[in-house]
Amino acid sequence: MDFIVNGHRAYCYTGGKSIDSAKPTVVFIHGVLNDHSVWILQSRWFANHGWNVLAVDLPGHCKSEGPPPASVEEAAAFIVALLDAAGIAKAALVGHSFGSLIALETTTRSPERVTHLALVGTAYPMTVSPALLDGALNDPQRAITMVNNFSHSLLAPPPSSLGPGTWLYGGSRALMRRVLASNPNANVFHIGFKACNDYANGEQAMASVQCPTLFLLGESDQMTPPRAARTLASKARDAKVVTVKAGHALMTEAPDDVLFALGAFLTS
Repeated sequence: MDFIVNGHRAYCYTGGKSIDSAKPTVVFIHGVLNDHSVWILQSRWFANHGWNVLAVDLPGHCKSEGPPPASVEEAAAFIVALLDAAGIAKAALVGHSFGSLIALETTTRSPERVTHLALVGTAYPMTVSPALLDGALNDPQRAITMVNNFSHSLLAPPPSSLGPGTWLYGGSRALMRRVLASNPNANVFHIGFKACNDYANGEQAMASVQCPTLFLLGESDQMTPPRAARTLASKARDAKVVTVKAGHALMTEAPDDVLFALGAFLTS
C-alpha cells in the first residue's frame, strides 16, 4: 500500500489488508540496506491475526521515494509523518538494527503515539567500524559480503520462513544488492551506516520511554552483540529482554522464535 509522506510516495506492506481504525497497529522498521521483506513471516502473521500492519520501506529504499534519511532523527520524523498519512493515532513500533534506533527516537519524540516498543538486534552506541564505513562508501559490494559474514551465526538453522532450500546468507546478500541498486542517486548503504554511527541520543531517549519495551537479541549476533544493548536496557523503565539462538539476521534465522516473542509482547 502506498501513502504520500512529505510529498513522496512511501510503500508499506500491509499483508494485503486494508487499514481498519478499530484494530491495533504495528509498524515494522527495517535496518540498513534492507526493506520490508525482512519481516515477511512476522508481518503476515500479525496482518492475519487482527492487526493493521505497516512494514515500511524507508525513503529512498526500493518502493519508497524521496531522499534516504541521513540521521536517526530524520527517519523518526518520517515514521511520525507516516502514521499521520495512514490515519493511525497509536501504534506499536518494531525496529531492527538501524530501525531499532529509529523506533526508539520516534517513541521519545511522540510518546503519545507509541503503545509498545520492540528493539530487535539493537545496540547503543551503534558504532560502525571504520572499515565498514569506508567499504560502504567506496567498495559497497565487498562491504555487503563483510556485513553478511558478521550478520549470520555459525549455527545451522532449520529452513527459514521462505521454506526448504533457502540459503539465508545468499538471500540476504541478494537483498542488500537489490536495495543498493534501487537508488542509483544515493548510497543508502553508507548513509544508513553513518546515521547509526552518529546517533547520540540513545540513553536520553530510552530514559524517557514510558511504554513497555522489548529487547529481542540474537545470542550469536556479531554486529550488535547482546552485551551492546546493556546500556539501553539499564535506562529502560519497563523492559523485557529475550535472547534467541541466532545472529544479527534473527528474523530469518529464528523466524518462529522472533514471532513468538513479538506476539507475546504485543498481546500481553
